[in-house]
Amino acid sequence: MTLLRDAELAAAFDRAARSYDTLVAANPGYHAQLRRSARRLGLPDGGRGTRVLDLGCGTGASTAALAAALPEADITAVDASAGMLERAAAKPWPDNVTFVHAPAERLTEAGVGGPFDAVFAAYLFRNTAAPDDVLSTVRELLVPGGRLAVHEYTLSGRAAHRAVWAAVCGGIVLPVATALGDGELYRHLWRSVVEFDTVDEFAARVRCSGFDGVRVLPLPGWQTGIAHTVVASRAVPAMAGVR
Repeated sequence: MTLLRDAELAAAFDRAARSYDTLVAANPGYHAQLRRSARRLGLPDGGRGTRVLDLGCGTGASTAALAAALPEADITAVDASAGMLERAAAKPWPDNVTFVHAPAERLTEAGVGGPFDAVFAAYLFRNTAAPDDVLSTVRELLVPGGRLAVHEYTLSGRAAHRAVWAAVCGGIVLPVATALGDGELYRHLWRSVVEFDTVDEFAARVRCSGFDGVRVLPLPGWQTGIAHTVVASRAVPAMAGVR
């Protein structure tokens, strides 16, 4: 199967927006794990005085996790799918949350500008055609020392974890999604995990993109070895004359 990209992928998410929340609600721990990853940004004082970018917000699950973990932050949530974003924006939100329709690759064109103190990206990078370009964009949007947390299905590389992912997708997710008429999207999502970086490969990719302090943190439950939080900071330039 050829993975969906760009406009095709956004259109598939548009079509699936109506049932997306129903499907993810069936995933044990889905929302709790997003909140865990949001807390791993490590911003103090509930994010008071900070700007946070929620990159690839979907129907707002990651935005809700950020709003819970960082109630004092100014949160800008963006997504390439108009259908998903419409679902997200229709939910009740505090005044510090703003939604913008924009693909991760063209944020500036949509008026999304830095600097941000932190970027949160859930289930995004394996769905981009050029993850290195998106990481470069994220780095430029962050203040020096700004925080990045990537919440992603990134397999450990162990055969057992790959087998669990295949069993869950083949036995549960794909049959339900197909019955709902969204089989094409969820076949893509299954393959996108298998064909993307292992978590150690992704961590190396983040380091090569100008981030320091890169750490891989596991997520609990059935997704152990399948989903991880990768946290990092934008590298701080060395001061001239300082050795």
